[in-house]
Amino acid sequence: MGILKEFKAFAMKGNVMDLAVGVIIGAAFGKIVTALVDDLLMPLIGLMGDGAKFTDKYLVLPGSEEKYSAVAGKSLEEVRKAGVNVLAYGDFIQTVVDFLIIAFCIFMVIKVMNGMKKKEEAAAPAGPSSTDKLLMEIRDELKKN
Repeated sequence: MGILKEFKAFAMKGNVMDLAVGVIIGAAFGKIVTALVDDLLMPLIGLMGDGAKFTDKYLVLPGSEEKYSAVAGKSLEEVRKAGVNVLAYGDFIQTVVDFLIIAFCIFMVIKVMNGMKKKEEAAAPAGPSSTDKLLMEIRDELKKN
């Protein structure tokens, strides 16, 4: 029974609970960013090209031309099902864009939090430290003698 009590104490510590909340919020934020990229940004980028879905951008690798001729112009999923060896660069670029947006947002959140922390530190009364107090007491005693 002791191990259950230890686990409960561990799980209820502030750091563990903060981590759990952070993971949940991070997962939800990841979904928002993915929707932003998939549904708003990439269709606009696709319009700049030939209008195809950006994740369907790929290059057929040598040796697969014969298989590709039957599914030419189809989606990446259909081309892969046909056994064509492809370099799917569109999906990779979309994943990189997802990462960059998430990394920038996290950077901005940390920047705001650091700014708030600096304001709190600046607002704190700057009184003498315990060492300074001790030195002042010693000085006062020396003056008396």
